[in-house]
Amino acid sequence: MSGPARGRDADRPRDTGPGTPSPGNRPGTTGLAGRPRVTGPTVRPWTADLGDGTYRNPVLNADWSDPDVVRVGDDHYLTASSFGRAPGLPLLHSRDLVNWTLVGHALDRLEPAADFAAPRHDRGVWAPSLRHHAGRFWIFWGDPDHGIQQINSLRIEGPWSSPHLLKAGQGLIDACPLWDEETGEAYLVHAWAKSRSGIKNRLTGHRMSPDGRELLDEGTTLVDGDQLPGWFTLEGPKLYRHDGHFWIFAPAGGVETGWQGAFRSREFSGPYEERVVLAQGRTDVNGPHQGGWVRTAAGEDWFLHFQARGAYGRVVHLQPMCWDAEGWPVIGDAGEPVSVHTKPDTPEQPVTAPAVDDDFPGGRPGRQWQWTANPGPGRIGEAVPGQDGLRLTCVRTAYAHDLRLLPDVLVQRLPAEEFAVEVDLALDSDVPGAKAGLAVLGDAFSWIGLEAGADGTPLLVHRFAEGVAVRERDAAEPRASPGGRARLRVEVTAGARCRFSADTGDGFRPSGQVFAGTPWRWVGALLGLFATAPAGSGPAGTACFTAFRTTRHQPTEKSRR
Repeated sequence: MSGPARGRDADRPRDTGPGTPSPGNRPGTTGLAGRPRVTGPTVRPWTADLGDGTYRNPVLNADWSDPDVVRVGDDHYLTASSFGRAPGLPLLHSRDLVNWTLVGHALDRLEPAADFAAPRHDRGVWAPSLRHHAGRFWIFWGDPDHGIQQINSLRIEGPWSSPHLLKAGQGLIDACPLWDEETGEAYLVHAWAKSRSGIKNRLTGHRMSPDGRELLDEGTTLVDGDQLPGWFTLEGPKLYRHDGHFWIFAPAGGVETGWQGAFRSREFSGPYEERVVLAQGRTDVNGPHQGGWVRTAAGEDWFLHFQARGAYGRVVHLQPMCWDAEGWPVIGDAGEPVSVHTKPDTPEQPVTAPAVDDDFPGGRPGRQWQWTANPGPGRIGEAVPGQDGLRLTCVRTAYAHDLRLLPDVLVQRLPAEEFAVEVDLALDSDVPGAKAGLAVLGDAFSWIGLEAGADGTPLLVHRFAEGVAVRERDAAEPRASPGGRARLRVEVTAGARCRFSADTGDGFRPSGQVFAGTPWRWVGALLGLFATAPAGSGPAGTACFTAFRTTRHQPTEKSRR
């Protein structure tokens, strides 16, 4: 069975809001180098709730790509693309559509396992759809190399069923089901990836068995974007029933510059009328599209969509939605995105955002972390009784000089446009070339951390690789790190400009030049923790990470230069 790893997800403490001390952020404790740790309340890099009955966009200021949403009672749940990372299919919860927490993942590992033994940032889980029907949660998604998959569960926490291949084939993406509660009929719509199928700009529909395990026909083209003047890159459909019509909400025009379309028909098979219902207009929100419509328990309509933000990935906005006199949806402010708006009429909820900080209690990473591929055995070492900290095994690999090729990097999303992140690191290895560190990882990458020198002496190193480079090189001169311990820091400012620094016992000192973070294909840049060693035999030691902390960026004189 596939579902959230309960030892990692369900049993960890829930997110804490601003002003709530984190478990390892207590006065009087010290870091690895004997320095006092930062004390006082956790300050999140970004919260959408303004505390006065209004919110600001984005409500999720991180790479929650291709979001879809469903309401069950007073609760709202959201999932998003996870591509080739594991665990996949993140599950978020909110009462008010503004304050979200990450409650787990629906997919432990990607299948077929051999295809995801190495990082595959342009494959895997594309644009999932989340629904609730017949007392069960359902997630459908398109894997562009294998076909349309489906899983389901009685509870959002799982256990989730094993993936069921509903429709095999290449280029089948962005799948969405619909159960017509009036007739008992079930349907499915999906889009196409030209890179695999040669087909683009087309939405295909099927009748489906009510149990979601079988398609009942060969499929028919519901909407052909090539027949619509000015429409291109039509994809990402979401299927609904409303006011006697079948509705397909679907984006077009491309990720960076596109818009949100709506299509309606009295019959599932068409013909469909179309209209643009959300576009950038006079705002600075480029390409507002691809998301989901949800109706609250109070009867209000809202639409969640993404905005492509380069190295930050695809951040999520919340738009009010209503219906005009002709029965068409009007999203945002007369079809343009809002930046600040009154919150939905929903039960009150504490101000919060998905967790970023981690003390790694019990020696395990929090649910915000994913591996860059299916994890192999023995990647996490045994916890030390009475001590917090994540012990990563220094995995021997031929790819030790290129983090982009490693499946053993533990990553999470950049949590805001501007922030600072710190973590304590202790390297327990005298194997030459064994290393561990804190990285900003994308098509180009940079990291700062510790490495065992030729004689085993621990060194502080800072390295980077450009997008076209096949191996990393020094960003600064290596220097001694007494005791093999350091506190590492990255300050990120607008444009994903990253300034690295480290404290080995004599205060933070900046290292190297400013590094401009870059996305991967379909994926924003990621924060990463890793431990590796050159190829060889025998154990290569471990690295212990503790007190992972993020704050709002507050530039110092050195970081301004």
